[in-house]
Amino acid sequence: MQSNKLYKVNSISEFHKVRGLRPPLHPLVSLVDYSTLVHLPDHDKISWLQTYYSISLKKGIQGKYRYGQSDYDFDEGLMSFFAPNQILTIEYVENISPIPPSGWILLIHPDFLWNTSLAKTIKQYTFFDYDLTEALFLSDKEEQIISDILMNIQREYQANIDKFSQNIIISQIELLLNYAERFYERQFITRKKENHELLTRLEVVLDEFFARENQEGLPSVQFVADSLNVSPNYLSNSLKSLTGQSTQNHIHEKLIAKAKERLSTSDLSISEIAYELGFEHPQSFSKLFKSKTKLSPLGFRESFK
Repeated sequence: MQSNKLYKVNSISEFHKVRGLRPPLHPLVSLVDYSTLVHLPDHDKISWLQTYYSISLKKGIQGKYRYGQSDYDFDEGLMSFFAPNQILTIEYVENISPIPPSGWILLIHPDFLWNTSLAKTIKQYTFFDYDLTEALFLSDKEEQIISDILMNIQREYQANIDKFSQNIIISQIELLLNYAERFYERQFITRKKENHELLTRLEVVLDEFFARENQEGLPSVQFVADSLNVSPNYLSNSLKSLTGQSTQNHIHEKLIAKAKERLSTSDLSISEIAYELGFEHPQSFSKLFKSKTKLSPLGFRESFK
């Protein structure tokens, strides 16, 4: 393989072949021992586009990797989650860790979920949309819980497959995802400093947006998330854990604050203020303003007279 190239991996069997592993025991689900994967020195950057789900638990990786814009040393257990058709880029920076690499990569083809409850509910686990810069860090106790579940999955597909096998594996995957959801919530709570910094940066992004002249449209959640270099779901989950409000709520609050400022300190008409704030139709502005303040924009202005 050459570096700095995108590799499309269409199946779990193809992943095994590309990484020099034996063919998988099951074509639709496989647990790969990370220590068996070889990273060659000339693979300074590898990008994957995969057609299956992957859930990774890694620690002690030799070298320092850059995921997105952030560096991780992997001195502690770290989980990451990828849905089909997402691009994963791992950039090798330098060999600094004397700890042997360890961990697991669980590969799940969407066909394995067909006709199960998880086929629909797996989309509700928002961490599959997170970037690797938003990976899940585990305590030793949490790491053991996840490892035990992964071993249960492996033992089941390595045994003789029968009519119960799929349901048992699916239930173990659901258990793993539910624990991951719990651990992410713990991470949001314990990382309040980072979340406070995220909130501060959010305020700056919105202030700068509304300070622009001749702006077109309103700031979207996607725009704000991109400006902060995080995914929309991660941003909303972080803000909810800190303030109880979603990103959209924060956008609306800033919007209403700017509207109140203009209504109370300028002679602009309601329509002019609406257009200045990025609304296409003044009626939409009036409707949102009243829903948030219980007053119409005109009623709010008149209250200052």
